[in-house]
Amino acid sequence: MIVMPNRNALARWQDFAGVRTIACGLVGAVMSMVMCGMAMGQIIPERTYYGVQRAIPVRLMVGEAEGIQAEIELLEPLTGRIVERAAVTPEQAKQVVDLASLFPMIWKDSEPRLLYAQLKVEGKGVGSALVLQPLLSPVYAPRNDKSGAPMFPPEKDRAKISSGIRAYVDKVVVIETSKGSITIGLRPDVAPNTCWNFRQLVEGGLYTDVVFHRIASLAGRQTADIVQTGDPAGTGQGGPGYYLDLEPSKLPHDFGVVSAARLSDPNSGGSQFFIVLNREGTAYLDGRHAAFGVVLDVGNGAEVVRSIAATPVGPDNRPMEPPVIKGAKLVDAAPYGMGPGVAKDPLKRDKAR
Repeated sequence: MIVMPNRNALARWQDFAGVRTIACGLVGAVMSMVMCGMAMGQIIPERTYYGVQRAIPVRLMVGEAEGIQAEIELLEPLTGRIVERAAVTPEQAKQVVDLASLFPMIWKDSEPRLLYAQLKVEGKGVGSALVLQPLLSPVYAPRNDKSGAPMFPPEKDRAKISSGIRAYVDKVVVIETSKGSITIGLRPDVAPNTCWNFRQLVEGGLYTDVVFHRIASLAGRQTADIVQTGDPAGTGQGGPGYYLDLEPSKLPHDFGVVSAARLSDPNSGGSQFFIVLNREGTAYLDGRHAAFGVVLDVGNGAEVVRSIAATPVGPDNRPMEPPVIKGAKLVDAAPYGMGPGVAKDPLKRDKAR
């Protein structure tokens, strides 16, 4: 059902949103689109995990103006294509809503997939989307022995089993470095568990006073291909105290892509990650490392990445004066499809001028 905007209600909503936008402007114009979503409306899950074929209770923050027309859209990742939409009555907006009842296809879909639930008010997306990630049994990556030969064969024909949904509010990650700020958009559609792991580490404060310990060329060239960080020990050998299995991400490694670092064993991810500087030297990493995010076009994030990459290094690819991550935080994302785009490589941008 498509809800047509009510002009009087729309005017009241625009007044309400305008006040919120002004308030958010005090935080900074650059981040206003990202940080102010929840003030204008939000879908809030009652909990994070929902077992298969069960209710998915959520609460709606729609504002207090009477007559406002609201709806929820289920959106495909990346394309933003509307899979299904459902109107929300004023009565529903004041109580707990069951997404499974509004969208029966969530449990009936023959091939469970990650979707975004976006709240819309008077036809406009408001607040951060709700990520609905199916809990699917993963395909296990083969481990390798010291010679590089697989110790266990890869699983090819195992059926994917869905045991429920992980539901959480969409966030971006803001990393404050000694060179400036970098905003990372996450891609749970290609590496859901790696994204979740990263979020948990950010929220737990692991990325505090952590150096970029490696700036390296992977193709034997004079220019660097990646900048790497995320080791609390600062040596390149540390991590969060556990290993994370490899996810078969389909996100190509290119400038600004954020990917999980690991040892030779494919299932040895943790807290270390690297930011890609070019496609030429990193294309062979596709499928071998779980690419899970992208640097967003917020502020001068792309220039900050290049500034880190320009740091002089010693013969072991370790920066002589390592740039530092001072801290990292989760920030509410803009409504799905309305946020900043992917950052462009400033070197290529300058050459094009």
